Amino acid sequence: MPASPIRVLIVDDSVVVRQVISDALKSDPDIEVVAVASNGRVALEKIPECKPDVITLDLEMPEMDGLTLLDELRKQHSRLPVVVFSTLTERGAKAALDALSRGASDYVCKPTGSRSVQATLERIRAELIPKLHGLVRRDRIAVGSAVKAQMSSPAAAAKGIGGRVANAPPERVDIVLIGVSTGGPSALADVIPHLPRELPVPILVVQHMPPVFTQVLAQRLAGTSSLKVREAVNRDRLEAGTVYIAPGDYHMRVAGSAREGWIALDQQAAENGCRPAVDALFQSAAPIYGKNVLAMVLTGVGHDGTKGAQHVRRLGGTVWAQDEQTSTAWGMPSSVIEAGAAQRVLPLSQFSKAIVEAVFGGKTMSLRPRRTS
Repeated sequence: MPASPIRVLIVDDSVVVRQVISDALKSDPDIEVVAVASNGRVALEKIPECKPDVITLDLEMPEMDGLTLLDELRKQHSRLPVVVFSTLTERGAKAALDALSRGASDYVCKPTGSRSVQATLERIRAELIPKLHGLVRRDRIAVGSAVKAQMSSPAAAAKGIGGRVANAPPERVDIVLIGVSTGGPSALADVIPHLPRELPVPILVVQHMPPVFTQVLAQRLAGTSSLKVREAVNRDRLEAGTVYIAPGDYHMRVAGSAREGWIALDQQAAENGCRPAVDALFQSAAPIYGKNVLAMVLTGVGHDGTKGAQHVRRLGGTVWAQDEQTSTAWGMPSSVIEAGAAQRVLPLSQFSKAIVEAVFGGKTMSLRPRRTS
């Protein structure tokens, strides 16, 4: 029996925008626009009637804006996915990150400039439709069961790629790599601020985000963390106790040697439809750091990071993945697991402790409380 279409509620005060989004989504037979609303108050009234699977949300609206609606949604419909629309500006980036911190699942940047209607439709289709499918997975139970069966089988538990014992801790960690997408800002906010300032390794993060957004993300994490956090710059030397966020629209790779490494940024072709791409980072670091790489793939739509994780494993490094229950979107972690590249599958709340223990050779250290700015 075929799955029912994904039911979408569009919330935007612009009649034109509502129509454009509706037209863009009509191209997918597995998506149905069940209702539209001109502001948050109208949306709250329509939700019990139209029973959406996901909401697209503008942030600036009269009567009840998007952020206020998010607050109400998390009280009344805590698990309902929401994709917000934001402008590609610093103000838009801050608003989008505010929305994500209040429970939004993901965001899409509004098309800018003198785009034709057709170009706007194509841009929305390309960016929004995959996010809707990733957030409302019709095969969620089936995929989750298959992966759990794989991870619980004796063969899978005994060895991973290259025959290494799957749950063996790394002997030594010289660099930590994190790949993340949908749900990433919230996930990073639950990991990075809990790491101690004396962490003796660099942490490199690829978060799928456009320019400006990555800079604002780095600034916010820096304000709540003991570690130094900054958006990466080309030729940055890798320093212990520093978190480097890949800038939007640039791949971030590792160059140099394990003794003296640095960051190389480039605008080569997108990988897996992404720039920055997790695969680019993982594949560049693995030959340099070998068995001393600790790489992890957190929440996200798609499969970016899988090839890179396999490469890390082949060269002796360690790979972890986030579990299904705590992932906003389980596409990227499940892809890594299904490929046999994940040695550990952890809930989000355990990553900071596990990183500290791996870096310090199994020693348990007290984690710093999250700082609020």
